[in-house]
Amino acid sequence: MYIDSHCHLDFPELAQNLDAIRQSMQHNQVNQALVVSVCLEDWPRLMELVQAYPEFYASVGVHPGYDKVPEPTYADLFERAQQPKVIAIGETGLDYYRLVEPLDWQRERFALHLQVSKDSGLPSIIHTRNAIEDTLGIMRELDAGQVGGVMHCFSEDWESAKRALDLGFYISLSGIVSFKSAKQVHEVATKVPLDRLLIETDSPYLAPVPYRGKINTPALVVHVAEHIAQLRGVPAAQIAQHTTNNFYTLFKQASPANT
Repeated sequence: MYIDSHCHLDFPELAQNLDAIRQSMQHNQVNQALVVSVCLEDWPRLMELVQAYPEFYASVGVHPGYDKVPEPTYADLFERAQQPKVIAIGETGLDYYRLVEPLDWQRERFALHLQVSKDSGLPSIIHTRNAIEDTLGIMRELDAGQVGGVMHCFSEDWESAKRALDLGFYISLSGIVSFKSAKQVHEVATKVPLDRLLIETDSPYLAPVPYRGKINTPALVVHVAEHIAQLRGVPAAQIAQHTTNNFYTLFKQASPANT
């Protein structure tokens, strides 16, 4: 059994094909998926989707790369975090790839999400791009490890992974681990303790080999697990078992699917 710990099924590329996506998940033994929020304007539609299907859970948050949206308030996030099937805060974090300073608003938004995580008891889903030092610095300063969370779609080096692990966070690997050029992600995949590892698709993006360049779906998280297993020299079933157990350990509001 596999779980996709990070996908965007509410995005148009996927939402219009949900029946086929769910069938593919069943065929590949992908029993559950966490549908991750990127903005509050679209959040009601996301919640309609997860409430309609037992295998889906939701998060609530505003992506750091969304600069032309209203800033969320504490109440915006905390109140939504109380709803059934919401099991995480985010995705949140820092993204310096496209946007340029001043980015104080982005750091303040990140801090707000981390505070809501601590107050709600729901773990954080952390996005970081071209911003690992500031990301880890804010996490440490605000004691984000008090509740913990996951470094999603991790693409940094092993030293950065160790620092996140030391803060109490999990490491989630995506289809990037299947790319030949992703050498530092390969190293992380071999060194992350199995009890701190998650897998994800980040679909509709980052489809793993042999589907690279195509629209990604949660069913393809199997290939992420298989590539990690290859790198570690263990059966894919072992990666499936550990990452499934880790999902329920981190996201305590989630319950195993009825299979």
